[in-house]
Amino acid sequence: MSIYDRIKEAGLSLPVHTPVRAAFKPFNRHGNLLVISGQLPVRDGKAQWTGSVPEVVSVEDARSAARLCVLNVLGWAHLATDGHLERISNVLKVGGYVVTSAGFADAPTIINAASELINQLFGERGEHARIAIGVASLPMNAPVEVEATFVVED
Repeated sequence: MSIYDRIKEAGLSLPVHTPVRAAFKPFNRHGNLLVISGQLPVRDGKAQWTGSVPEVVSVEDARSAARLCVLNVLGWAHLATDGHLERISNVLKVGGYVVTSAGFADAPTIINAASELINQLFGERGEHARIAIGVASLPMNAPVEVEATFVVED
């Protein structure tokens, strides 16, 4: 079963991204490495959740936000691989950042949702190294941001 089939089977869909001119690239490729810049839980240009976890955004909503971040990462990966996510042979690393309320020390629980979705979609190729850290703020007042590094075969 292809990654696209798994995405569809999970009731999900990839966003369609269009590169815009900015101070940084949404993705960068060097040899067979593909690095996707941090992605927010944004749909159609609008943040779906804002605020800190768990004071404003519940743990479960933050986990949903992390999954949406992964879909945005994969949307860029789709573009970077010319529409062939199957060319991704390995997910090397996932980085996750969570805006945490005072005293909340469980950012890994939030980013686990991102890791679980990647593992579900990529199977063994999805097993990855990871960092999950709490931060004071993120762009657009988003509660979560996720980045990833892939190996792409030509």
